[in-house]
Amino acid sequence: MLTKAEDVAFLFVDHQSGLIQTVKDIPVHDLRTNAASLAKAANLLGAPTIYTESVPDGPNGPIVPEIKQNAPDAVYVKRTGEINAWDCKAFVEAVKVTDKQTLIISGIWTSVCVALPALSAIGAGYTVYTVIDASGDVSIASRDITIARLAHAGAITVSTTGMLAELQKTWNREDAEDWGAVYASVSPNYGAAMEQYYSTQK
Repeated sequence: MLTKAEDVAFLFVDHQSGLIQTVKDIPVHDLRTNAASLAKAANLLGAPTIYTESVPDGPNGPIVPEIKQNAPDAVYVKRTGEINAWDCKAFVEAVKVTDKQTLIISGIWTSVCVALPALSAIGAGYTVYTVIDASGDVSIASRDITIARLAHAGAITVSTTGMLAELQKTWNREDAEDWGAVYASVSPNYGAAMEQYYSTQK
């Protein structure tokens, strides 16, 4: 069953400048671009968006700027050392306040910062999408093991483009060009195809 855009909240968990340096399963540039694209989609949809950090004053570092830049209304939740964001009462309360039942989660590391709140949210009755290529892990093996664990628990594992298309649903909308720009940022080749098309139309 496909999700309804009006029933989603976006959770960005620990996309931090220190942690991102440990990512080995996806090029860091791609990870940052994909996470930024999710934030852009959240903004286009007017969907509730929450982001959080794990011990930002330590080696994990601060949140990367792409999240807040592209989702300016995103709500920040400060944790007090909890590794699993769902163990933070303020984080869970922020999710509850959205009144949404479908959570779109991305983060660093996939095996920890995505998996643990995703599993907890599923246990609390939420439908959970985990966007794997807007997340990053220390190895391909760690990521793949985590995908299997998440799928077994009932999480829906998706790619950024798959998630974008599922939420956009149709090109017959006033903000279609804005969505096209989001796809172009994820796929420069698609951006080139768009440029060619518009050039031909002119």
